[in-house]
Amino acid sequence: MTTTSTTALRRPPLPFTKMHGLGNDFLVLDATRQPVALSPEDIRALADRHFGVGFDQLLVVTPGPRADVDFGYRIFNADGSEVEQCGNGARCFARFVHDQGLTDQRRIRVQTCAGTIVLHITDTGHVQVDMGMPRFLPQEIPFSAPAPALRYPVAVGDEMVQLAVVNMGNPHAVLRVADVDSAPVATLGPQLESHPRFPARVNVGFMQVLAPDRIRLRVYERGTGETLACGTGACAAVVAGQRLGWLGQHVTVLLPGGPLQIDWPGEGQHVHMQGPATRVYDGLWHWPEAAPAV
Repeated sequence: MTTTSTTALRRPPLPFTKMHGLGNDFLVLDATRQPVALSPEDIRALADRHFGVGFDQLLVVTPGPRADVDFGYRIFNADGSEVEQCGNGARCFARFVHDQGLTDQRRIRVQTCAGTIVLHITDTGHVQVDMGMPRFLPQEIPFSAPAPALRYPVAVGDEMVQLAVVNMGNPHAVLRVADVDSAPVATLGPQLESHPRFPARVNVGFMQVLAPDRIRLRVYERGTGETLACGTGACAAVVAGQRLGWLGQHVTVLLPGGPLQIDWPGEGQHVHMQGPATRVYDGLWHWPEAAPAV
């Protein structure tokens, strides 16, 4: 897939599938059977919830770039920007390629911009994702800091907040709050997303710890805004909470769209996520005609 400009006045209709993982919704395109060339403007038009299809992210299935992986996987935010990883999207990706007959395997290796991930469709129909190892060094996030720490004080206007930073294939900042319902997600989320200490922007998780094995979480995603669920955000929150001594190895994450199960044995180990993936409908996008010259 390329993001070069598409200038033809009329283009053939674009087949797509609408899916969601706990309400985090996606438009999925199969680029293994059809050419797909979309500009950022095209993606924004498709993402518009009033004049387009509407979605949090666009997922593109491509042929495997190497013999040891089954597929490639590209992810674009609703604003047209490309991102490295998406956990809820990965589960939908697995269901899509299996349901569409692109593979009959239950264990699928997929290449993303952030590296190779392994997806497994369970007997219950849920999808387990090996999300790889989290990274913590400031330069790996990326995050501007003089030295590694478990949490960092970050100034936002007149306020100082304490953030744990984790890279789960994409950058995350996690802050603990007393109550996610009253957390300033709509105001603090965008301020932190574009904070100068995060040169690649950042996803922001607001975590309420209920018990060592249970948390509530809201996530403000870069390039999209708050979503009903964020898989990488759930992983980042559990990893941060475990490193800070708040959480155990097996945690249920209660997101606005529903629960995810996150498991992390500890430092140097892979994070595993399990949850549902749902196909909503198949559609055909007819490109709007160009406006007449005036």
